[in-house]
Formats: sequence, C-alpha cells, structure tokens
Amino acid sequence: MLIFCGVILTSCSKDSLSEDVTSYDQVVTKKVAYDYDAIEVEILEDINLYRKANGLAELQPLTEVSIEAESHNEYMIDQGTVSHDNFSQRASFLMQELGVRSVSENVAYGYRSADAVVKAWLKSKGHKENIEADNTHFGISVRQDADGRNYFTNIFVKK
Repeated sequence: MLIFCGVILTSCSKDSLSEDVTSYDQVVTKKVAYDYDAIEVEILEDINLYRKANGLAELQPLTEVSIEAESHNEYMIDQGTVSHDNFSQRASFLMQELGVRSVSENVAYGYRSADAVVKAWLKSKGHKENIEADNTHFGISVRQDADGRNYFTNIFVKK
C-alpha cells in the first residue's frame, strides 16, 4: 500500500501596509499568556540555533504574536487549506497594537516534527529570508486538524 503525504509551504512578508482594512474581523481577546507545547518550543529553539550559528541575533518569543499565529492556524484548519489569507490584516493589527515596524510569516502543514518543518523552511528561499531577516521577536503556533495533520504559522516581527 502506498501512502502519499503532501506537504505544502508558502511564504509571505510585508514591510509596510497602506491598504484599507475592512473585510477582516479581528477578534481581540485579552489572553495574557500563551502555553507553548513541546513542538512549538522546539521550533523556536531550532530557529534561534540556526540564527546564532549564522551570526544573527536570537529572536524573543512574543505572546501576542503567537496568539495571532494560533488564530491563523484555526482559520486554516476551518478552511481546510494552508494559506496566507488575511496576512495584511494580521500584520496591520500587530503594527497597530504592538508598534512593530515589519511583519513576515511562514506557514506549512503536514510535517510531523519541528526539525522537519524548520529544515523545509530553510530549503525554501522565501522562508529562509524570513528566518534570517532583521527581526527582534517571533511567535509560533502548531495545531492539528481532525485528521491529525499539523498546521504551522510562524510570525516574525521587528520592534
């Protein structure tokens, strides 16, 4: 029996936003903490190990960014597909609420480990550029759909 496992990666970054934000309903909750699970911690650590090994400053996790990443994962799971839908609105929200100057994100699904998704991102030019960019903070969320497939959203910001 052959088993086919599809893995999809996409990348997106935006340094400035000037578009009108009207079609995105941002639900603001005052969640004060984000409980990182083991795979999320490992992704954050792997990215910082890579950055440090390449002479780049380590990034600090930021709760609000991880909450946005989690919200996007829930959206992708509801839609049944990996996407950057509403990225401009997420970026605008983070810029307004946190005063960040730039926002970029990596998304993926189907990977079973932190090591696998980080290695895949590093093999992709756009994802690698996001990981290596002059950022200060990041957030991560990994959520599973009903079939056990992992959805990943990694958001990078510069304060």
